[in-house]
Amino acid sequence: MYERLRQLIVDGRLPAGARIIETDVAAQLGVSRTPVRGALQRLQQEGYVVHSPTLRQTRPTVAPLTADDARELFLLVGALEGLAAYRSALGTAAERAELAGELATINDAFAAAAAAPRPNHARIFELDERFHRCYMMSAGPRLLALHDAVKPQAERYERLYVSMLTDELPTSVLEHRVIVKAIRTGNAAEAQRAVETNWRNAAERLAAAVAKAGERGRR
Repeated sequence: MYERLRQLIVDGRLPAGARIIETDVAAQLGVSRTPVRGALQRLQQEGYVVHSPTLRQTRPTVAPLTADDARELFLLVGALEGLAAYRSALGTAAERAELAGELATINDAFAAAAAAPRPNHARIFELDERFHRCYMMSAGPRLLALHDAVKPQAERYERLYVSMLTDELPTSVLEHRVIVKAIRTGNAAEAQRAVETNWRNAAERLAAAVAKAGERGRR
């Protein structure tokens, strides 16, 4: 239940600011209100849901999309993924070469998709996700658990605003190349720094896009 509701929020099928009525959700998903209530409590703890006061009661609402939230989430993701990149750069020369080759191939496809006359935003998002997932394979179980808790919240912003950031994507391509080089050469500190820089710059680009478009779901 939790996973189903979280995915609806991440995909935007439950948009920012939407009020969530337990009975409606339970009926739609064919379950009782008890698992829905439990899922909503967990989603609130993780920042997907907030309680919005009405005249007589508080009602769970999908958390708004704001510039400050975008910055916080992207910086958190960058810190976590930076640690994974650090570990990736500590691998053997053969392991680093294989990973760097895979990352470079994905980044080339990402660059081509971004430069297309009519960019396919879903394709761009998917390639960017694949790029970052590659070096996350080196993460330990605790790091992966933390990443799994935070990353889907960031995806709400990535999916919603990717079309507004198309002109900035060539910069991301260059930042990705720095990550690839650091991993290939075994420079762990530089790999970590490059990943954190990529996400930090993305945070500022995204925050600017959110401010331009207007914050979603703010009451």
